[in-house]
Amino acid sequence: MDYYFVTGSSKGLGESIVKNLLETSTNYILGLSRQNSLSHPNFRFIKLDLLNRNLIDSFVFPKLDNITSVTLINNAGIIGDIKPTGRKTNKSIGDVFQINSIAPTILTNQFIKQFQEIDCQKTILNISSGAGRHTINSWADYCASKSALDMFSQVVSEEQKEQKHPIHIFSVAPGIIDTEMQNKIRSAAHQDFDKLNYFKDLKNNNLLSSTKEIANEISKILVNPNQFKNTLLDVRDF
Repeated sequence: MDYYFVTGSSKGLGESIVKNLLETSTNYILGLSRQNSLSHPNFRFIKLDLLNRNLIDSFVFPKLDNITSVTLINNAGIIGDIKPTGRKTNKSIGDVFQINSIAPTILTNQFIKQFQEIDCQKTILNISSGAGRHTINSWADYCASKSALDMFSQVVSEEQKEQKHPIHIFSVAPGIIDTEMQNKIRSAAHQDFDKLNYFKDLKNNNLLSSTKEIANEISKILVNPNQFKNTLLDVRDF
């Protein structure tokens, strides 16, 4: 059985990734989220609030039987306040780093502890952002949290080269997707966000990718991680 743990599985890209994986009968998906919108014989919902540090610290991946492969997809992410630094709330800044950096780092640590010595295909796929590789005004904490995820992934990738049963790890920029995050971006105030019109034009001109399209691209990595040699990936380069 091919097992997949997916955070943020209840909506957006996470939900589309889960639905894509469920098209293969040998896949079993465990969704980690605060709420659930899916029902399928090969899907199990595990309630987990990624903002709750105590819950993250105590989370242990369940034991699995008949493993052919096991994958962790750290998909959940938030953008927080879309305002210049100095106008953001401290809570928003903390939440952004908790969801985008701290939670995936701790889950990755736990995943490696549990599955490192199992001799099968193992993959960790972190959903990053082009914003982690380019500066965008009013997104300082979002850009920094995704940049941290990129660097973390690269270091873990180097560490895994020394292991007897290494784990593939990738940090993937998915492009600009038509999700609730884009709705929030377009609702920002002009005085807080100098690129507001650019993002509104993307929507008006139908230039946003669908979550289904990006899930299909991500599946290329999941099916054959050996063909991707770089840790940092961008689906627009596939």
